[in-house]
Amino acid sequence: MAKIVLERVYSIRLRQKVKKYPRWLRTKKSVTYLRKFLARHMKADLENIKLDTKLNEKLWERGAQKPPGKIKVRAVKFDDGVVEVEIAQ
Repeated sequence: MAKIVLERVYSIRLRQKVKKYPRWLRTKKSVTYLRKFLARHMKADLENIKLDTKLNEKLWERGAQKPPGKIKVRAVKFDDGVVEVEIAQ
C-alpha cells in the first residue's frame, strides 16, 4: 500500500484563466489548467495527476461553456508519485 507523503487543500480560481478562450473550450481548458496547477504545486508529472470522477462531473456540470469560477480541491500525493485529487468538503 502506498504511503501518503503530502496532503493539501487548494482553492483554485479558474475564471481568470478561462475567460480568454472561446466559450466552447472553457471547461476543457479549465481541466487542463487544474492539472498543470496541481503538477506545479505538488511537484508531480502531468500523467500522475488523477482526478476524481465527482470532481470531473462538478467541472462539467453546466456544460462546456460555463465552468465554475473557482473550485476547492483536496490533493493527496503518495510515495510512488501519484497525486489523487477530489473535491474538498
